[in-house]
Amino acid sequence: MTVAVDARWVAIVAGFLIGLLWHLAPAQAANPNKLWEIVHGKCVPDEQQHGDPWPCAKVDLTRGAGGGFAILKDINGATQYLLIPTRRIYGIESPALLTLSALNYFAEAWENRSLVAWALLHPMPRDTLSLAINSDVGRTQNQLHIHIDCVRADVRQALLSQRSAIGPRWSPLNVLLVGHRYRAMRITGETLAGQNPFKLLARGVPGARADMGRHTLVVVGMLFAGDVPGFILLDDRADPAHGDRSSGEDLQDHTCALGH
Repeated sequence: MTVAVDARWVAIVAGFLIGLLWHLAPAQAANPNKLWEIVHGKCVPDEQQHGDPWPCAKVDLTRGAGGGFAILKDINGATQYLLIPTRRIYGIESPALLTLSALNYFAEAWENRSLVAWALLHPMPRDTLSLAINSDVGRTQNQLHIHIDCVRADVRQALLSQRSAIGPRWSPLNVLLVGHRYRAMRITGETLAGQNPFKLLARGVPGARADMGRHTLVVVGMLFAGDVPGFILLDDRADPAHGDRSSGEDLQDHTCALGH
């Protein structure tokens, strides 16, 4: 009973936020700092002063504003949320993401995936949910944000067919995803605690640390043989001359067909 009430409340709030953010949509498209202005100028002060993260769905300041994050309903789709650091971090290219003390933003994003299920009013299997961050040429906002949403049905099917061939080191995936050749690796575990995708990319793909900004990262929940929980990590490097802007968000479905 409690879950149903929570789900309705979240759906109502999400609908209100969608309306609010659609009102802001033209400004956001023209202003690459809009996400930062919303989080830094509205969500964090409201949480600090009133204990209310509005217009965000959540603000976590457990580690202070310099080490926290916000969750904001995106203007696109009924189920898409964004995790946004409460400190100024422009994107995947930031060296701050690779420091020893760096917060594992992907782990925090996965822990908040339940917002997608709440928006749909029912649970979602882990292999239907995904996290994505776009490259510096594939994004519209200059504040790091991780997209939390459903994975495309065709991408999920392709990954299910390839999961036994995906190993613990980065290697080219044997199938194209949305027309692009991704690298893939598997990690096991119920959560991403201790497994930071930014650092796994920087350490595991030759040359990636030097041009992190040109890379995209996608994390898809998975169950491996024996019902072992884990994730498939996906990486692509931008090649604008050949139409590849390295936007891993393209692997997500903001209509969430898998949830209907």
